[in-house]
Amino acid sequence: SPPGLLLLTSFLLHVKEDRASPTRLVCDNRLIQKYIVEAKDMEKGVSQCQALPPLSCPAVLPLVDFTFQQWKSKSNETKRREILCDLALLVGAAAAAQGQVSNECGARQLSQLYRHANSFFLLLQTFSWEAGHWEPSCSPHSMEQTHITSIFLTYRQLVQGKLSFFFYDLAKVLCK
Repeated sequence: SPPGLLLLTSFLLHVKEDRASPTRLVCDNRLIQKYIVEAKDMEKGVSQCQALPPLSCPAVLPLVDFTFQQWKSKSNETKRREILCDLALLVGAAAAAQGQVSNECGARQLSQLYRHANSFFLLLQTFSWEAGHWEPSCSPHSMEQTHITSIFLTYRQLVQGKLSFFFYDLAKVLCK
């Protein structure tokens, strides 16, 4: 089964029915570590692809850097929405890049990244602390890149950074 489907399935199997909370994903630190390793492996894999030309249409990628102090001051819902915006851009960038890459290795790696990022995107939409649902009206800080490897770098930084810290913050609330 595709890794993205596995991620979504494992998440959905561990969602509490009374409150949509990602208990296993959040409470079992080994899972986020697994996804960080997978992101690193995808980044390494695409760097080993031969002759990847620059993208003719630049990919619009989120700026995923943050300061720990700023991050701590945000509510979990604000963090979730911010990550959703970042993931929406990443999923779009991966999809657009897929249409521009004829290299089999690069296309395979982009397809994997797309599935993983989209699974996290779908997963984070399933729970919310505020009324209403996430609307795709956010405008995160972004940059344009023509190198395919930058899509993988951004994804790894997002998983290793914001997503990892977000799950850590949720664990403090949900895993008592």
